[in-house]
Amino acid sequence: MSDGNLVRQALAGRAEAYEELVRRWAGRVVALCHAKVGRADLADDLAQETLLRAYRALASLADPERFGSWLHGIALRTCFDWLRSNHRTPIPFSALGPDFHPEEVLSRASSSGEAAVDREDERRELLAQVEALPDAYRQVVMLYYYQDITYRQIAALLGVSPATVNARLTRARALLRERLSHCRR
Repeated sequence: MSDGNLVRQALAGRAEAYEELVRRWAGRVVALCHAKVGRADLADDLAQETLLRAYRALASLADPERFGSWLHGIALRTCFDWLRSNHRTPIPFSALGPDFHPEEVLSRASSSGEAAVDREDERRELLAQVEALPDAYRQVVMLYYYQDITYRQIAALLGVSPATVNARLTRARALLRERLSHCRR
C-alpha cells in the first residue's frame, strides 16, 4: 500500500494506517535527525517529536503521495528548532547522580580487554568523524549506512538526484579516510 493511501486512511480515522507510516519512516527520520544535530542521544527524541508534529498536521498535507518529502521537511524544522533553542547546554557529570563516577567506567573498560576497548575507541572515533562532516555529507552517510536505504530513496527523501547522492557519499568517504588516517598517526 502506498504512503498516499495510508495518509488518506489515517485522515479517515484509521490509527493503524499512521502506525504503518511510522514503521516505514521512523528509521529514516532518526537517521536524518542524527545527521542534522550530530548527536545520537537526541536523534530518537527529535524523531518522536517529528512524527508527533506530522500526525497533528496531517490534514495540512496537500499531496498525500509526497508524505516522505513532507515528513523530511518537518524533521528538518524540528532539528532546527532544537538547534536554535537553549537545550544545547552541556550536562555535567554531577547531573548523572551521586553514584556516577567516570573513573570507574574507564577502569571497567580497560579491564575488559584491550582489543574490545580499541574497537570501541575506533567506533567512537568514526562516529565522531561522521558527526563532524558537513550536513550534506553527514545526511547521506547516516541514511545510507545506518538506515541501509538506496541512493534513489535517499535522493527522493532529500530532493536531489541519485548522482548527487553518489557524489556526496564519495566525498564523505574520502573525507572520513583522510580524517581517520590523521587520527591514527
